[in-house]
Amino acid sequence: MNSQSLIEIDGSYGEGGGQVLRTALALSALTGQPTRIDRIRAGRRNPGLAPQHLAGVLATARICDAAVQGAAVGATTITFEPRERPRPGAYHVDVAESAQQGSAGSVTLILQTLLLPLAFAGATSHLTLRGGTHVAWSPPFDYLEQVYLPTLARLGFRADCHLDAWGFYPVGNGQISARIEPVKLPLTPLTLEERGELQQVQGRAIACNLPADIAQRIANRAGNVLTGAGLPARLTPHRAKGAGPGAGLFLVATYDQAVAGFAALGAKGKPSDKVADEACQELLAYHAAAAPVDPHLADQLLLPLALTAGRSQFRTSQVSLHLLTNAPIIQRFIPAHISIDGAEGRPGRITVEGAPLPA
Repeated sequence: MNSQSLIEIDGSYGEGGGQVLRTALALSALTGQPTRIDRIRAGRRNPGLAPQHLAGVLATARICDAAVQGAAVGATTITFEPRERPRPGAYHVDVAESAQQGSAGSVTLILQTLLLPLAFAGATSHLTLRGGTHVAWSPPFDYLEQVYLPTLARLGFRADCHLDAWGFYPVGNGQISARIEPVKLPLTPLTLEERGELQQVQGRAIACNLPADIAQRIANRAGNVLTGAGLPARLTPHRAKGAGPGAGLFLVATYDQAVAGFAALGAKGKPSDKVADEACQELLAYHAAAAPVDPHLADQLLLPLALTAGRSQFRTSQVSLHLLTNAPIIQRFIPAHISIDGAEGRPGRITVEGAPLPA
């Protein structure tokens, strides 16, 4: 390895969580630049690689034949050196299998790590991901399917996913299958300054391996909160079966020019009304801010926008620490210019001058 080309990343920077790792892995695979990530998740209660992070490292290494040092649960430093460009194919990733222990680690975050490298791999890829599909601190499957992927399609990315089995914390054992098509070049810059009128709010309340009335109570409460605030809402209760119990509410707000998503998960002893209120209050705060991009989508858009040939600009309802963290990590690998006009916790305008990858 050429040590001069090694990109050193401080994994404790900014938000200091798994996002630093995921962004560095995706860009290392995309650009072929080796990287060493130190102090991984240093500020977390359990620092280092959790099972889902280890599964993501190993899966990313497979698609670009990377040499990896330090890949183990709990590791706080890894070195990742791609030896090939990302290869299309059929890939199976199981968080529990990778970690050699049971885990409900998020498979949606693993999919986000692999999506961009495989989109540039030149042919169609198929993914099967086993683990947690609806777990805390990660986008639920519903958000990926209804908000993230449709927004990326506006840039030229083509991917779809399917929920094969529900997986809630702590049991996991859910499954997502995904198809990633070759990216359509050149990527289209995104301008998203206005969202237009609200068309509808749709949502589903889930009770997995739990009494059906739990889903109904969540849906009823959410409907009352949203319609009471003047938002047209259609909430559907749904009883599901999975490897373990779980509950949640998943909301999607569709506007003329934008789509946004919000979620809350149940937990033992957590009232149904509280689950509904958490998701609804997030949606209402976003709606009141009158910006098109929700706080979760804002940081997830940075990397794909940084790969476009042109200038993108969007407004977000809230500048998050994840957003502020992701920008400088991206700029360590590619010469994109990212400007964030807005303070943490406040609405902001983001401008990205992309740096497309060489053909």
